[in-house]
Amino acid sequence: MADADASPSDATPSAPRSDTKGIVDAAGLLARARFRRHLATPELRPYVEQYWLIDWDLTQPYASHVVPHPSVNVVFQRLPGQEPFAEVAGIGLDLFTQKLEGRGRVCGVKFRPGGFRPFAPTAPVSAWTGRRMLPLAEVFGKIPENALDAVLTPDDEHARVAALDAFLLALGPTPDPQADLAMALAERIRTDRGIRRVSEFARAQGMSVRTLQRLFSTYVGVGPKWMILRHRIHEALEHAETGEDVDWADVADALGYADQAHLIRDFTATVGVPPTAYAPQ
Repeated sequence: MADADASPSDATPSAPRSDTKGIVDAAGLLARARFRRHLATPELRPYVEQYWLIDWDLTQPYASHVVPHPSVNVVFQRLPGQEPFAEVAGIGLDLFTQKLEGRGRVCGVKFRPGGFRPFAPTAPVSAWTGRRMLPLAEVFGKIPENALDAVLTPDDEHARVAALDAFLLALGPTPDPQADLAMALAERIRTDRGIRRVSEFARAQGMSVRTLQRLFSTYVGVGPKWMILRHRIHEALEHAETGEDVDWADVADALGYADQAHLIRDFTATVGVPPTAYAPQ
């Protein structure tokens, strides 16, 4: 049986992450929009990686692109020419593009891989994978009253964070040891570049590959192999974002690829251009 005593709460951070992993042309986005991250209230931190807030007021449209993380997001949005709305966004399998124009505001909840299902335990997380614009009522079955206004209306960002806390606390979470296990295993994949083969990882946890895959399908929404590959692409994108000359053969080796060609193939399929041709704006 897996080493289930490693809980994600054991490594609960004291500050939100500050990296730009997954953001294509991070400098371009940050020059045009105010992007901030906040931690959830301590009770929610085992499940929620961070809240993210974006505000912009642009005279020229800008298309932002993100290589999605293996995380479900709940997103509250106020966009020009539209009524405010909220959605559940399952794990994105493809490059995500969002056009920013005029004046807008987005407040999001980024769950830890494995941390979403305790708030929506009636379906496997894989049911939402690759899907966006999911109504909150469809996923949660209930919606706290006035959540949309409470999150999007305040100009004080700390008031928005408090509203996000209240929204999630009203929904749960429902304690689930299997969710704790999934979060712990997903965190190991994120932080340990030595994990390269699903079969070896499963064996190290005392699990069969099928059991591990079933756990990830139910609680994370994607398989462990997908997670390993996606984290590789995030790191490769960080190298490309520096704008410096990169020895891609060395990067490929460090990330566990058989050779540079395999890295270039995965990077191109995900980002749209090969790393050798990528240039931040």
